[in-house]
Amino acid sequence: MSTDAPPPQGDYIPAVLHDGVVHTAGMTPRRDGVLLVSGIVGETLSVEDARAAAAVAVANALAAIRSVLPAGAGLRCLKMTVFIACAPGFTQLSAVADGASAVIAEQLGRPGLPARSAIGVLSLPSGAPVEVELTAAVV
Repeated sequence: MSTDAPPPQGDYIPAVLHDGVVHTAGMTPRRDGVLLVSGIVGETLSVEDARAAAAVAVANALAAIRSVLPAGAGLRCLKMTVFIACAPGFTQLSAVADGASAVIAEQLGRPGLPARSAIGVLSLPSGAPVEVELTAAVV
């Protein structure tokens, strides 16, 4: 598990710790600053590929959180929002977001899963198919 926050793609910081709560910026499926996949889910991208993209995006969010945690502190995910660039009429938003939830469950256990929203949108930065925001408490 990396504690290096992904490099910002604009004028922002990856995560902010305030009063025991960490809020991440929106994280896309990037590695080393490079977008791994782009497209519109249900049009140019399959649900399976979007689930995999969501997994990378939430791993980035978890790394951003860990980068601002005090030494020895743990985390409890509270709320996750998964934005999905999708075709009109696409309704499998929850199936895509499950890719992000699976990573959290793998890293923190099923009790570590947060409340979640999956929201379909017209487009996302750089043509990313998913963007994940994560809020966590320091424990």
